[in-house]
Amino acid sequence: MSSDRGPSRPADEPAGVEHAFAHTRPRRGSDEVDAFLRAVVKTGASDFHAKAGQSPRVRIGGRLRKIEREAAPNEEFEARVLGLLSDEERQTLVRNGSVDFAYDLAGEARFRINVYRQETGLSLAARLVPREIPSFEDLHLPPVVERAAEMSRGLVLVAGTTGSGKSSTIAALLERINQTRHDHIVTIEDPIEFLYECKKSLVDQREVGINVPSFELALRALLREDPDVVLIGEMRDAETFRSALQAADTGHLVFSTVHAANAPQTIARLINLFPLNEQPMIRQSLVLSLQAVISQKLIPSCAEGVSRVPAVEVLIATPIVRKLISEGKEAQLGDVIRTREEGMLGYAECLVDLHNKGLIDPQTGSLAAPNKEEFERLLAGIETTNVQFFGG
Repeated sequence: MSSDRGPSRPADEPAGVEHAFAHTRPRRGSDEVDAFLRAVVKTGASDFHAKAGQSPRVRIGGRLRKIEREAAPNEEFEARVLGLLSDEERQTLVRNGSVDFAYDLAGEARFRINVYRQETGLSLAARLVPREIPSFEDLHLPPVVERAAEMSRGLVLVAGTTGSGKSSTIAALLERINQTRHDHIVTIEDPIEFLYECKKSLVDQREVGINVPSFELALRALLREDPDVVLIGEMRDAETFRSALQAADTGHLVFSTVHAANAPQTIARLINLFPLNEQPMIRQSLVLSLQAVISQKLIPSCAEGVSRVPAVEVLIATPIVRKLISEGKEAQLGDVIRTREEGMLGYAECLVDLHNKGLIDPQTGSLAAPNKEEFERLLAGIETTNVQFFGG
């Protein structure tokens, strides 16, 4: 198995110096690997896991299931996995203990793959990325989420844990912009997941490690590329967040993801990326830039042909929301969401809506709700009085 990434060089590097940033198309491995992944796709799985000495497993409907296949010995398994990596990626694996890359299955499917070291050797986790970009209807997202595709500037954050569907939600938002607006969309991803065709918008996708050596260099060049809409794949550190704020402050619409369970955690996590002496300034910049936080988690569906649906919480940056963030009171944002001002949506309301549409059963909703009693009251038609929240 071999990688098909070829050499090139960054624009600021002298000719003759080789670099592995040439091919934009994800690599393929051997026919054996392709055949196996093709079989995984046919199972309807969302994820595939492999580990030396263990039978592989697939995730179907949110649950891991073992594949009846003989486990590969450690040396054989590691040789197969390392054969998928370029020399630079092997160095990254040695240095960081893990490496991400995209894999193209002969134009039939794409996978986002993470190879990582664990106590007994290497493991591999592959997430299937659909060829077709899902619509809001496909994803069963509430209508308020679509409003983010109508915004012209500011910062929109999509939060959730790993495997919560963040990438699919952002893909649906970007594709709606691509279909309806004459904009320049630039994405910075590691790796690229969904592939966009230019429609009304011009779409440029940059993969870290292939099209640009690092997030830092991609972000440094971003504003010189005249974007209207920007996707930064993940808020991974202070400098990434600082660059996102700069882009949003200068009139661009910026989307990104955050590993957090809800809106208060999202705000706190981003602020805490910075030392205490910088936090007041970052808060004020966030107050000016933030447009919305969309938090979500995937839960099992009872509807035929639907495996999982997103339970969603939506925070809109109203004046009271900006005031609370400015004052360091983001713990109170959950109370603001429950006022439903400007169309804000709480997890409980979303779960009731999913139930009423026949997508989940009451038990699933109760288990997924952050506040079981609130969900059950709303399900029974008992509305909580919406008192104006002053944030005192």
